[in-house]
Formats: sequence, structure tokens, C-alpha cells
Amino acid sequence: MPLIGITTCRKLEDYKQAVLHVGAEFRLLDPSMGVGEALAGVDGLLLTGGEDVDPARYGEAAHPKVVDVERNRDDFEIGLVHEARARALPLFAICRGIQLLNVAYGGSLVQDIPSQVPGAIDHHLSVPPHQPFDLAHEIWIDKDTLLAQLMNDRLNGADTCDVNSRHHQALKQVATGLRVSATAPDGVIEAIEDPAAKFCVGVQWHPENFWRTGEFRALFEGFVEASARDR
Repeated sequence: MPLIGITTCRKLEDYKQAVLHVGAEFRLLDPSMGVGEALAGVDGLLLTGGEDVDPARYGEAAHPKVVDVERNRDDFEIGLVHEARARALPLFAICRGIQLLNVAYGGSLVQDIPSQVPGAIDHHLSVPPHQPFDLAHEIWIDKDTLLAQLMNDRLNGADTCDVNSRHHQALKQVATGLRVSATAPDGVIEAIEDPAAKFCVGVQWHPENFWRTGEFRALFEGFVEASARDR
């Protein structure tokens, strides 16, 4: 049974359940750990959601809407990404995770979608805590991607699907080595992947919220299957 390292955040339960329900075990990775200690024996890395990545990481001053930066967490998780790449570990990044992944590879972020993306749709759907799976908007998926392969059954021959959404930041300059695999109708990047990696996928929505109903189960299945190979 593969062991997935899950970075800690405020709302961990759905991440844990999403991993457990596709046949993996997990270890919580906390910034108090050293990177080597955290990844010892780990077969795959899951980067979770949370607050904003420090804009200093990509050479920008902070926008007034940037909140609750956790520099220790940034340091730790960027170190995890670099070490995971060095070890060829499968990596799955969600919400803040996709943003952190892009920054770790050398990219930058839109710091506040409403004020920096003209004509943006609502990417920060305010929902009751018990309804995190409410769908906010559709995404357009590039058919020639790993993401499209993983979501083939859900797409059923189409190239769009609806997702939930709770973010005010997004990817701006996509880092070298990463490929955009999905966008929202307003052009905001919704997914990326590293074609050179065994498995490296980042999504801007929250597929973990659907572990009970299974709409995005295939993403976790693909991640865990990749983590189980060559153990």
C-alpha cells in the first residue's frame, strides 16, 4: 500500500479521506519537520490548499489583498517539491498547491483575480462549510494531456466539466517545464502538469471535497497508482 505525504493545512479531513478511499496510507507533513525526514519512505506527495504564497518568492511586492502568508510553510513545501522532483516522486497539487508548485518551478502568480484579471468570473464561491462541493464554473481541458486521460470517463467525449472554486489567486507566468492542461472561460489557468515527470499534476479546484460522491476520484486513483509503481 503506497504511502502518501500530505502537507498540513486547516481543512485536512477531505484530503485524508480522498487518499484512503483509493487504497493508500498517508503521513502528515508539517513545516516543523526536515524535508528529508518528511519524505523518508513516502511514495507520493500531495500539496494541499491554504493561504497565499509569499509574493517575494516570485519577485513581487504584495498586493493589498494578499493575506495570511506563511513563510515557513512556503520554505518547507518548496523544499518538498525540489526533493520530490529529485526523487522522481509522483506529485499532486491542489488549489494553493498548484500555485506553490508553479512558484517552486520558477513561475509567478496573479495575486488577486478580481482586481487583476479583466472580465474574470467568480472564482471564490462562498458556500456553507457543509457544501464545499457546490459547482462554480466550467473548465476547458486540453484533450492531449494526462489530465484529460485521467478524467476520460467523467468527460465522456467532451472537453469541459464543472468544478468547485475557492481561490482569489491563480497562475500568471507558467514555469518552464510545466504545461497548461485546463483553463476557465475567463482564461484563468485551472490545471497544469509536467509532461517529463512520472506524475505531476496540479489543479486549481478542490477535487478532494468529492471523495464521498466520486466525481474526481480518478485524479486520486491515477496519483496513487503512479505512487505504487516502482516502490
